[in-house]
Amino acid sequence: MAQVVLTDVRKVFKGETGEVLAVDDFTLTISDREFVVLVGPSGCGKTTTLRMIAGLEEITSGEIAIGERVVNLVPPKDRDIAMVFQNYALYPHMTVYKNMAFGLRLRRMPKAEIEKRVGEAARILGIGELLGRKPKELSGGQRQRVAVGRAIVRQPAAFLFDEPLSNLDAKLRVEMRAELKKLHHRLATTMIYVTHDQVEAMTLADRVVVMDKGRIQQVGSPLGIYDYPRNLFVAGFLGTPSMNFVKGRLEARNGQLVFVMPKSGRTVKMTSRLGERLGGQAGREAVLGVRPEDIGHAPQGPFAGDGNSLELTVRVVELLGDDQVVYLEETGPQGAAGQTFVAKLDSHIEVRVDQKFTAHLNMNKVHVFDAQSGENVSLEPRHVGSGK
Repeated sequence: MAQVVLTDVRKVFKGETGEVLAVDDFTLTISDREFVVLVGPSGCGKTTTLRMIAGLEEITSGEIAIGERVVNLVPPKDRDIAMVFQNYALYPHMTVYKNMAFGLRLRRMPKAEIEKRVGEAARILGIGELLGRKPKELSGGQRQRVAVGRAIVRQPAAFLFDEPLSNLDAKLRVEMRAELKKLHHRLATTMIYVTHDQVEAMTLADRVVVMDKGRIQQVGSPLGIYDYPRNLFVAGFLGTPSMNFVKGRLEARNGQLVFVMPKSGRTVKMTSRLGERLGGQAGREAVLGVRPEDIGHAPQGPFAGDGNSLELTVRVVELLGDDQVVYLEETGPQGAAGQTFVAKLDSHIEVRVDQKFTAHLNMNKVHVFDAQSGENVSLEPRHVGSGK
């Protein structure tokens, strides 16, 4: 077991059209036995970062250490890591047993030890009865388990996962997420996992690293990042449906800080706590952020209050079982379409298209972002968190 430390790691690809900066100033310490997930949109640099840790990509500058050893110039086979790929990378002509044992045989490990390790990994993953089959005789989930088993038998200092569940159907992905979580608990090994799926990041990670354009945007616990996003990108990336963003202006009126919506001129009052924190922002352009689950409907509900309600019209209703997603629209002057909102409500609340809807915003959960920088200016210092 070992911690993994990346310090000022940078990766530049050189092509015919010039240089492309893939990863910039990536600094992170992953503790021993920690499960860290790198998440972000396609092209954000997360897979390149994982491949640099594995040694499959050379770093342009910076330093990578696994345990007490700097591995910048160490070949992949000598880094004491095991990697699970998106496409499984199983040998089609070999049985499950031979696929799992192949790396150990290359190391000339005694046959008895190979049998012991393969048998133990097969027991952990529940694939003992599949050892005599070839990959073409396996389902997608079974192939994924074999790929994980091939990594387990090596007993590495760290596991690296590159979007290992992306080829599975929705039901199997849910099952495999649970299996990976249980596997981490059993093995107590450092795991670094790459995905573009925010649900995987939230459910699997001890800590989440949100990336965009090659840089770390925020690092923290899944719930910490969800509740206290440090900028517009993080706030919009995590959460389904995405956070509602409203561009407007902060103004002081009658001793109260309010947020003014540009199209309708309607206002939403800030709480006294937000008013104290944002008092110096009065007169500035800002973006109000509120998550769909923080929009209520009941007049006497938990979110109802003074100065936090908006009169909207229901445009679309999506039923999702226990929940329903309601798309709402504000009506501006002379009937012009105004700001749109998405609310997430209990599916048993009766909502119809074209119905008038009084939305109550949970002002204890709203966020205010600077319109220029995108930084969350409503966070208390203790919630700002790390990241670049």
